[in-house]
Amino acid sequence: MADTESLVPEIEALGARMITAKDSISKRFIGQERVVELVLSALICGGHGLLIGLPGLGKTRLIDTLSTVMGLHGNRIQFTPDLMPADILGSEVLETAGDGSRAFRFIEGPVFCQLLMADEINRASPRTQSALLQAMQEKTVTVAGVERPLGVPFHVLATQNPIEQEGTYPLPEAQLDRFLVQIDVDYPDRGTERDILLATTGVDDAQATEVFSTEELLKAQTLVRRMPVGDGVVDLILDLVRACRPGEPEAHEAITRSVGWGPGPRAAQALMLTVRARALLDGRLAPNAEDVIAMARPVLSHRMALTFAARARGEQLKDVIDQVAERVTRVEAAA
Repeated sequence: MADTESLVPEIEALGARMITAKDSISKRFIGQERVVELVLSALICGGHGLLIGLPGLGKTRLIDTLSTVMGLHGNRIQFTPDLMPADILGSEVLETAGDGSRAFRFIEGPVFCQLLMADEINRASPRTQSALLQAMQEKTVTVAGVERPLGVPFHVLATQNPIEQEGTYPLPEAQLDRFLVQIDVDYPDRGTERDILLATTGVDDAQATEVFSTEELLKAQTLVRRMPVGDGVVDLILDLVRACRPGEPEAHEAITRSVGWGPGPRAAQALMLTVRARALLDGRLAPNAEDVIAMARPVLSHRMALTFAARARGEQLKDVIDQVAERVTRVEAAA
């Protein structure tokens, strides 16, 4: 209890700083507060984010703004079908010195940064996509047998167009599971779109300000992991994740009927982290059941898949997740 009480001032200060960061991002990425909160939560939890949305909705602008606000050195890769792994990781080149001697020198690729924007990640071939697997999980890459550390911290924010299928390659399940959250970017409402028009078609463009430094962000990521989570919330997270696995005794009937494969333990870990970040953004010191429900879709959507029969019936995964989350929460509350 004493240790928890000593964390209170730090947690409150971090929550206030996250709200400031959110406000700074919103100067350039107008509206869509939910999207801003999810991306900010991914970074404050030390994870990666997958943004899915149509072209022209500001995904690239959002990520560029984040690098400024969070004090991170960022690079961008435009994924295309002809992109090779060396274009991401880097490669060794043979150099000849003035005395005629030769030696290999490693030239770093764009992955050697702190915030990597992978634009239209599903346009690259599976071979090229696999170049990010080790980087996203271990924060290192191995080139020519040498393990090379990446930036600290290291985050990947990838964008994906949900409608174009020609010339694209679906992300493998192993890579999808490495993204902490999936963030759906929808069309803005009329009022927001009006604000966007007025703010972006004039002479001046709003500028974001740095809120975190690298050292402060690393401390914040550690503090998030120290935040207390009640036993009831932990049990709710476990019940929800296990209820989403077809074939398990705890599986919800909607999962058994409509889902082909479900989330692994990484989903429970992601929920444990993201519910804390959501509580911080809401000005609270600890997460509750509402946070678990709110983070169910972003954490579980890319870790599950509907069966062919369910897709033929016109079912949507988000509706299945909402149904399971509501049922699990109701059962937990009754108990």
